[in-house]
Amino acid sequence: MVVNRLAHETSPYLLQHADNPVDWWPWSAEAFGEARRTGRPVLLSVGYSSCHWCHVMAHESFEDQPTADYLNEHFVSIKVDREERPDVDAVYMEAVQAATGQGGWPMTVFLTPDAEPFYFGTYFPPAPRHGMPSFRQVLEGVRSAWTDRRDEVAEVAGKITRDLSQREIDYGSTEAPGEEELSGALLGLTREYDPQRGGFGGAPKFPPSMALEFLLRHHARTGSEGALEMARDTCERMARGGIYDQLAGGFARYSVDREWTVPHFEKMLYDNALLCRVYAHLWRSTGSELARRVAVETADFIVRELRTDEGGFASALDADSDDGTGKHVEGAYYVWTPTQLTEVLGEADARLAADYFGVTEDGTFEEGQSVLQLPQDEGVFDAAKIESVKSSLLDARSQRPAPGRDDKVVAAWNGLAIAALAETGAYFDRPDLVEAAVSAADLLVRLHLDEHAKLARTSKDGQVGANAGVLEDYADVAEGFLALASVTGEGVWLEFAGFLLDHVLAGFVDESGALYDTASDAEQLIRRPQDPTDNATPSGWTAAAGALLSYAAQTGAEPHRTAAERALGVVKALGPRVPRFIGWGLAVAEAYLDGPREVAVVGPSLTDEGTKALRRTALLGTAPGAVVAFGVAGSDELPLLADRPLVDGGPAAYVCRNFTCDAPTTDPERLRTALNR
Repeated sequence: MVVNRLAHETSPYLLQHADNPVDWWPWSAEAFGEARRTGRPVLLSVGYSSCHWCHVMAHESFEDQPTADYLNEHFVSIKVDREERPDVDAVYMEAVQAATGQGGWPMTVFLTPDAEPFYFGTYFPPAPRHGMPSFRQVLEGVRSAWTDRRDEVAEVAGKITRDLSQREIDYGSTEAPGEEELSGALLGLTREYDPQRGGFGGAPKFPPSMALEFLLRHHARTGSEGALEMARDTCERMARGGIYDQLAGGFARYSVDREWTVPHFEKMLYDNALLCRVYAHLWRSTGSELARRVAVETADFIVRELRTDEGGFASALDADSDDGTGKHVEGAYYVWTPTQLTEVLGEADARLAADYFGVTEDGTFEEGQSVLQLPQDEGVFDAAKIESVKSSLLDARSQRPAPGRDDKVVAAWNGLAIAALAETGAYFDRPDLVEAAVSAADLLVRLHLDEHAKLARTSKDGQVGANAGVLEDYADVAEGFLALASVTGEGVWLEFAGFLLDHVLAGFVDESGALYDTASDAEQLIRRPQDPTDNATPSGWTAAAGALLSYAAQTGAEPHRTAAERALGVVKALGPRVPRFIGWGLAVAEAYLDGPREVAVVGPSLTDEGTKALRRTALLGTAPGAVVAFGVAGSDELPLLADRPLVDGGPAAYVCRNFTCDAPTTDPERLRTALNR
């Protein structure tokens, strides 16, 4: 009898497989106990809900009765959502990449009942093609080896596990990087920069949000025009490309081409949070109207389309949707043909829309369809008419079957969103965005934090998940709370950030200053995951360094400052060598070299116009990683406000850096100069 055990899971990805004829288990000790009891190998299948090829393999193989029957007879099958269990994903992805030279999702790994891997892959088709064996051939080959050469399989699995456990990170030193390393990183990015199209490297091209943050901070600290030019041009190319939703805002996961034209259409919370913040910071540095528009539209997209009923933010929108015929097709919700434009707009406005958005008869996507973009570099368009056209197209698009939404609330990604929405709301006088950030923070405190301030990784529909938070959860949520403290002036967010970072110091840092992705008391896997490189999101390692540094600046906490400095040693080692993959670490290093600066604004009241002017100036300062505290004189809400009196009875701003303070100023222009040099 088939017993699919996924029906009661909270993960939308696991629930997508709850009706499969495969006898799925969630990752659990019971599943491996079953493998030991029956003497069968384990099939570990890892993916996530908005993964296109995960859907394809599910339809082709896991929904296929004969394939399911074979699996159920010869394997114990475990399904894992990589977003719920990034530790499991990281450990076995390292094995896949070491064995095959590449990785990706769906990830397919065969394990012994002791969780030791011995055969690896990603997507396998239902029939042999392009040099790939079929999934059934793989299953039969693994079963044959397990049955006839068990000792050999065990030897291979043991060797792979030993090799993984003996891998050590070349930590470099416990010294933070200096000018030489950051200049070397800038040179490395310059060499990889694509001057014709923006961004770095070739296809597929991912939005380099963390490297862009480094470039903006480097420009702010050193005045490097080359750094600013790379950041500004990349942001403009992405905003004009098909990777950006020209009707509703928000970015897709990546571009399949070098020109940013055709995206992989899934929209992830973390991408949009990181990019929202980058465009807001670009506007802060340059005053670019394009950057302002994209930052606000992306923030509005996050709140409008990803906010859950509980006040948190959902993980992702799917790449695929019903194309109107009952068939799920990637990009169906977003693409247009000239005929479809005419049906919605009429002939004259359809021609205008085609010119403005680059819709052609041949199409830029599949089957004559085009992804909307802004290809024109010149030309005058009636702004009111364009807004009318966009509104009509958006209304028409909303009638199409919408992509599915993964409603899982991931703590780390919500932390990134909180920081982005808080700052964007403050910059552009959008209190509704700040309120959305506060609501998400409230949810994390109420639902994800237990009485010991330990953090759960996920929740869904108001039900907290069973999986413990990993390092990126603690670090990114602390980052969000620290941004909220600066924007709202409420000390409670600084206090909660401190609770989280105390857990980082107690459970994630070893005696050398290196950080692990899982806590010392977490479930023991075949290897304790540890990865300092920034990929789709800041690594837990570099995110922790940034949050520790900011917290120390706000509070004067020396252990947190020391831990941040020691953690930045890995940036000294990796920055000049692989700057694209340590972008957030480089951005944190820029803050470290700049101080970071500590700004305290005090006034006779929070509604005083002079106080508000100084506060806004402080928040808009470009000094890398500067922290801001504001409140009424004599307040103990935030540590930086202590012993900061009014000046001649009026509001004043205090700027300190490396244990040295400037004279207080009452003039916003003088404050602006102090924070933008």
